Amino acid sequence: MLLIGDSITDAGRRDDEEGLGRGYVRLLRDLCTVLHPDLQLEWVNRGIGGDTVRHLHARWQQDVLDLQPDWLSISIGINDVWRQLDKRAPGVDIETYESLYRELLDQVKEKTDARLILMEPSVIGEDPESEGNRLLQPYVACVQRLAIEYDAVLVPIHRACLTYLKARREPALTSDGVHLDGPGMALFAVEWLKATGLWKQHLGPPTSPGRHVTLGSRKSGL
Repeated sequence: MLLIGDSITDAGRRDDEEGLGRGYVRLLRDLCTVLHPDLQLEWVNRGIGGDTVRHLHARWQQDVLDLQPDWLSISIGINDVWRQLDKRAPGVDIETYESLYRELLDQVKEKTDARLILMEPSVIGEDPESEGNRLLQPYVACVQRLAIEYDAVLVPIHRACLTYLKARREPALTSDGVHLDGPGMALFAVEWLKATGLWKQHLGPPTSPGRHVTLGSRKSGL
């Protein structure tokens, strides 16, 4: 299970002995382990802070194609928009974002047997009506379209964040409007597990110990 993205995925993975970081990726691994102790999944984090889809494009061969993952989870888009607001680095317009994202997905389809999990970009600011969240809308819509076209699992994290923020503002999802705090990590993990079908605990008899899971179709979950 390879997860790639920006700092939200990275979460300090290079300072972590297991390479998972302190964010939603570790929480996913831990929850999946206790919910499904019979599954033997290897979790690999390839998030890098500050990345846009341009950065993913530049490192796709080394960090994805060379690893030949069984499953690939992608979370990208926040910096593509955020940089348009803070001007600290070039942002990525929606046309370029979609074009590069499609190239990445085409390469996965052509050069690997990986199944895809696409995560909507989350939020920029904890006001659903903020400029950042308004600018995110076409990027979210793009990921939704791509998930359909490429038969990918869609994790509707943007929608989940907005639903939460319309109901309450405390405890905060993020520490600074973007980077996840505890509740944000929990929301990411729950939505990812629900979308992939791994949220429900396995209720049937366990399979033989130490099996390596063969993941099923999108309609039937993992």
